[in-house]
Amino acid sequence: MLEEIAATRYVTPLREGGSLPGVVEADDLGTYVVKFREAGQGRRVLVAEIIAGELARRLGFRTPELKIIDLDPQLGVREPDEEVQDLLQASTGRNLAVDFLPGALGYEPLAWQPDPAFAADLIWFDGLIHNIDRSWRNPNLLLWHRDIWLIDHGAALWFHHNWKTADPQRPFDAGDHVLAPFAGDLGRVALAERVTRNLLEAVTALVPAEWLDDEPGFTSAQAVRDAYVEHLLRRAHGPRAWLVRGEPAQARPGPGSVGEFWRGGRA
Repeated sequence: MLEEIAATRYVTPLREGGSLPGVVEADDLGTYVVKFREAGQGRRVLVAEIIAGELARRLGFRTPELKIIDLDPQLGVREPDEEVQDLLQASTGRNLAVDFLPGALGYEPLAWQPDPAFAADLIWFDGLIHNIDRSWRNPNLLLWHRDIWLIDHGAALWFHHNWKTADPQRPFDAGDHVLAPFAGDLGRVALAERVTRNLLEAVTALVPAEWLDDEPGFTSAQAVRDAYVEHLLRRAHGPRAWLVRGEPAQARPGPGSVGEFWRGGRA
């Protein structure tokens, strides 16, 4: 189970993108970037954040700690922005808190070049989870305490927006990945053998049942969890034809990337 905390103060919205996450303080004295249940594409984004983020952590990648945060209906009463106030009111209850990394810098390819094996591992992992949101336009990588941290996995597992078309062999173009110019041999990635049924069951069990209930085509939250497990197992251990190494895109950061918001001075 993810630790559960309660929000005590809404600090500021992060206005890049359509989901409008916010910086929030909690009763454990921590500061978090909160992804709201009723924002953007809804609870499926939070499900993707948990499954992808916690799977990444267990495979050895650094990701900010995730917690479930409870929003009191009074939290947004004094918020002057009507859009934010409506979002906080609609999202009363359980939402997702991502540990805020003060002073973290957005990934700059010219300032930090990854080890070829690390780059290959991360490309394979993003292909596994269908993560199309780690390109040079928006790397979703942060440099913090001299290490690279993975953030923002809400766009991963996008097949769950239409389960009928979910395909474990759907191609993933590695050429668009921000680390493609630095990657070693993608065919030698050893992470697949570590993606086991037990691991996937443990990760999917972290998702609150209420975020999986009433999913079209499924009879229970557990049935949805089982579908994620089977899909990722088949992708990890089936033919690897889905990993297509196209021509690497230009290795340069996109302007105003999400990493800008994680710098302590912007909060």
